[in-house]
Amino acid sequence: MRGMSTIVQVVARLLAGMLFLFGTYVVLHGHLTPGGGFAGGVLIAAAFILMSLASGSVEHAERSSYTLSSVVESLGGILFLGLALAGYVAGTHFFQNATVYGVGTPLQLISGGIILPTNIAIGIKVGAGLFAMFLALGASRFVMKD
Repeated sequence: MRGMSTIVQVVARLLAGMLFLFGTYVVLHGHLTPGGGFAGGVLIAAAFILMSLASGSVEHAERSSYTLSSVVESLGGILFLGLALAGYVAGTHFFQNATVYGVGTPLQLISGGIILPTNIAIGIKVGAGLFAMFLALGASRFVMKD
């Protein structure tokens, strides 16, 4: 499959860039505004899905993308678990919110302790997981050929 027309591919590149940028914004500002890791991760996955649909990936590229997105999803889960267990390492409670810089200033990006890194870990996990699910559902056409 060679993909869609040139116009669709150019517009998809522009929209995917904006989707990725807005998804990153939602993840990073999730503790200040509505949104967070899940909503931002969905937007980031939508950017990758849009590019995949517009470019018309071949079987090998889809399989390697699936492997990479599964590994990235696992790393997001490990990062989230590490943040949750960091309280035990510090001698406090499970998922204890540690404020490294003291009490946060309202409406500042670094003001929520481990909430920001937790949102980043959730965004990575959700974004890579949704993209992996999209690729896995699309891979059924290769299984049906055999």
